[in-house]
Amino acid sequence: MTIALSKPALLGARGRAGVEAETRRTVRRLGPGTRIPGGSLLGPLAVIAIWSLASLTGALDPRILPSPWEVVETAAHLWSSGTLLGDVQTSLWRAARGFALGLTIGVGLALLSGLSRWGEAFIDGTVQIQRSIPVLGMIPLFILWLGIGESFKISIIAIAVYIPIYLNLQAGLIGIDSRYVELAEVLGQSRLQFIRHVVIPGALPGFFVGLRLAVTASWLGLVVLEQINATSGLGYMMFQAQNYGRTDIIAVGLLIYGGFGYISDLVVRTVERRLLSWRRSLSN
Repeated sequence: MTIALSKPALLGARGRAGVEAETRRTVRRLGPGTRIPGGSLLGPLAVIAIWSLASLTGALDPRILPSPWEVVETAAHLWSSGTLLGDVQTSLWRAARGFALGLTIGVGLALLSGLSRWGEAFIDGTVQIQRSIPVLGMIPLFILWLGIGESFKISIIAIAVYIPIYLNLQAGLIGIDSRYVELAEVLGQSRLQFIRHVVIPGALPGFFVGLRLAVTASWLGLVVLEQINATSGLGYMMFQAQNYGRTDIIAVGLLIYGGFGYISDLVVRTVERRLLSWRRSLSN
């Protein structure tokens, strides 16, 4: 049995097919396609290649910035002497303690503010005022309060960390779609079930954004703090190198800081992709 299609129906079917094909082409243009393995390293490797080429051709004055191989030789010498290892361990320990404290404070305040109207009334305004004050501008006050020991450095790092954690997690909590809240009420979910099935999945994307910003903030704060009356750490090593005009040692410290920041962000993004694998985005 043959079914004859009228001309309008045929044109309509062709039109729909054309729209669907155009939609697929648009999606392909917007999406990045298959993820390139190690693609995030292409930019840094290109910078190193340009740096090397400028050093080889003499376009870059070694007194301003030594060549990459000179920096590697300096790093190897510092490592073999044991100096670099001790400074790296000290910096990692400081950053970890400050980050852990800031993460705990940020998550706790965000939960109180995001899940309670009273909590939001008391906490959110205070945090908004505090975040407008430059963290590094609080250093003199904290030195008077805590001295110049480890407590002062860890406290400043914690403040730099908790602010992005709080802001993004709290925004994720109060931004949960009201339709999901109504659905949970219709299903008769308990408070614990509501938090588990609605609150946590809804707030996780914002939390990971804040976590990535907080990781960067912890390293930025550490660079400055370790140059203030410190006796160890990468920042102290760079401060001492400045006094002797050792740009190669300063470059070693900066590259290590940058490597730590990159690895930290990579770990957070990997965990985020695994925990939020249910989300479809252009980055997947």
